Amino acid sequence: MTIADEFRSRNFSIYGQWTGVLAIVLCLALGIANLFHVNLVIIFSIICIVSGLLLIFVEIPLLLRICPTSPKFDEFMRRFTTNYMRAAIYGVMSLVQWLSLILRATSLIAAAVVLMLAGIFYLIAGLKNQDFAGSKTLGGQGLAQMIV
Repeated sequence: MTIADEFRSRNFSIYGQWTGVLAIVLCLALGIANLFHVNLVIIFSIICIVSGLLLIFVEIPLLLRICPTSPKFDEFMRRFTTNYMRAAIYGVMSLVQWLSLILRATSLIAAAVVLMLAGIFYLIAGLKNQDFAGSKTLGGQGLAQMIV
């Protein structure tokens, strides 16, 4: 199945996963860019970077097999295998970035919007009773099993 076929499948968990990959890039880039503020926005920047790093392991399951991680971390990451749990983690991460507006309007708003969109896609997938379908390109459904 190609990427185009995945997008045509109308499975919102695929949309959520690819939006999540965009969120990873934005969280890391904007988190680093906002580290140079001289106020409490730095805290939200650090949280954004940590969110991006966590999302790497949530959205790219191949990395859990390749990277040496602890069994506790692996167990924590395996909690996010359903659409509702992924919607929840994205919702919380988005809310935290929206709260950064209390201090100052920064580019972290873009990360908040993309995190919120990914959460909405996963929520729609859950409400439509669509099974979670990970993108084969990102190491889901077959690629990770081929390595082991």
